[in-house]
Amino acid sequence: MAQTKLGDMYENGQGVEQDDAQAVQWYNKAAEQEDATAQINLGWMYENGRGVEQDAASLGDATAQTNLGGMYEKGQGVEQDDTQAVHWYRKAAEQENATAQTKLGSMYEKGRGVEQDNKEAVHWYSKAASLGDATAQTKLGGMYANGRGVEQDDTQAVQWYNKAAEQEDATAQINLGWMYENGRGVEQDGVEQDDSQAVHWYNKAAEQNDAMAQTKLGGMYENGRGVEQDDTQAVHWYNKAASLGDATAQTNLGGMYEKGQGVEQDDSQAVHWYSKAAEQGNATAQTNLGDMYENGRGVEQDDTQAVHWYNKAASLGDATAQTKLGSMYENGRGVEQDDKKAVHWYSKAASLGDATAQTKLGDMYENGQGVEQDDAQAVHWYRKAAEQGNATAQTKLGSMYANGRGVEQNDTQAVHWYSKAAEQDEATAQTKLGGMYANGRGVERARRQKGRPLVQQSRFARRCDGANQLRRDVRKRPRRRTR
Repeated sequence: MAQTKLGDMYENGQGVEQDDAQAVQWYNKAAEQEDATAQINLGWMYENGRGVEQDAASLGDATAQTNLGGMYEKGQGVEQDDTQAVHWYRKAAEQENATAQTKLGSMYEKGRGVEQDNKEAVHWYSKAASLGDATAQTKLGGMYANGRGVEQDDTQAVQWYNKAAEQEDATAQINLGWMYENGRGVEQDGVEQDDSQAVHWYNKAAEQNDAMAQTKLGGMYENGRGVEQDDTQAVHWYNKAASLGDATAQTNLGGMYEKGQGVEQDDSQAVHWYSKAAEQGNATAQTNLGDMYENGRGVEQDDTQAVHWYNKAASLGDATAQTKLGSMYENGRGVEQDDKKAVHWYSKAASLGDATAQTKLGDMYENGQGVEQDDAQAVHWYRKAAEQGNATAQTKLGSMYANGRGVEQNDTQAVHWYSKAAEQDEATAQTKLGGMYANGRGVERARRQKGRPLVQQSRFARRCDGANQLRRDVRKRPRRRTR
């Protein structure tokens, strides 16, 4: 930084007459902009009484006290000491130094050098925010948004975020965008949620090269929220954020390449970006990368690598990865076949609400794989998945009712679940439903099904009957003889 360099020239009399006071002046300007070298140099000048009164901080100079607190907090030029940092921040804060008040609030919020105390954090953030400090305003907004040290109040959160956002604070702009996107604390003229305002604030922060804002803005373009849907613009912003190392953006960009949205479809580029995010611990990217290895897309097919990445994501609580890992164990792909481990991972994902895992777990109970055979448990898990609209589970639950397994036999319920799955074009359900119509089980041809017009019902029944007729015709065909 030029100010630091200029301070150095004055301190050492290079190209100018030696002048410690001028050196301190320029170091101080740079130090206030968080220039670490300037802060170290300034601390040394204070420590050695050059260009300042000896121990100016002790003599009550608020800027010196704030800078000295920063040196102790970061361990720059002195041994790192949070207690001493708090000591000097407090002295400056009590003199109404807004920067010191913000930093002292942060020490209380994080419990550094003092006992953690959100109320004290709010106290100091409020003082600094009232003096116009944008960082304090952003932090105070966060305390209101999350109900930390104050009663939760989205309207107050928006008020403080807005003040900081107008001062070009990028974090506040992102937070304010999020509040508009999710309709929190921003009700105006009866409108609670406003995607166009969310885009406005994300865009402001994105233009400051904030990676999170660029990712958020990319998402708005991808989903056509607050702007006209535009995959090319989504890729543009994801690419900017991904290049800055944002793992979410890298994952999203990988997805755009995998699906060919806004870019030419390219599995190798998808793998490239998934890998970058996966190595940062992004669970979604790890799951997607595992899938690429499992299916040999953009990389050589490798079940062992698939299991490696599924395992990482599964350990982070990703339900999709847990389901996929369960399947690898069930089928002995990339690992030794192990039904108990399959059940272990299916159970974890099922408990998180994953419908595929719930269906798979129902299968394991129905067939006694890795667990003791239990039709009631099978029905329990099929029902959970069926209620989420999983067509496979609906078909299986229909069969349990049709056959009286794990539940009291009930043809009407069987038809109910077969119908739901059949409407999703599930072929097995359509065949089974055709059989129920053919045999008059749970339905009567002449009766209208509740909620379905008679014409539609008849067409649906004929389609299902047609499926069964085809099966009967195939069975009647003579076998081919071997000569």
